[in-house]
Amino acid sequence: MLNEDRIFLHVYGIRQCDSTRHALKFLDTRKVPHQFHDFREEGVDGALLKRWLESAHGEYLLNRRSTTWRGLSEEEKQAANDDPLPTLLAHPTLIKRPVITDGDVILEVGFSPSSLEDYI
Repeated sequence: MLNEDRIFLHVYGIRQCDSTRHALKFLDTRKVPHQFHDFREEGVDGALLKRWLESAHGEYLLNRRSTTWRGLSEEEKQAANDDPLPTLLAHPTLIKRPVITDGDVILEVGFSPSSLEDYI
């Protein structure tokens, strides 16, 4: 559970993504301070993405169900499976959304109201 004196979450995603919108509405409704970072508008920081990939949640970041994934060649898919960082930097829409963090710690990849409720 987050320390109530310092709850401030970062939500990374794409504004048009339904899961991202649901997460933002969830946090707004509960008046949880947060900042939104849109991958399409602001890009994604390579060093931050590398830390995420090395974290316990890293395996969940590559969204193999996305339209972008289906559009990749088999060679690109294999390269992404071997080392996802370059592919995710080139195609931020392949990052499963939203990524919700408390500082550098990933709390959640994707949106689940019940598990996010545990943190706030």
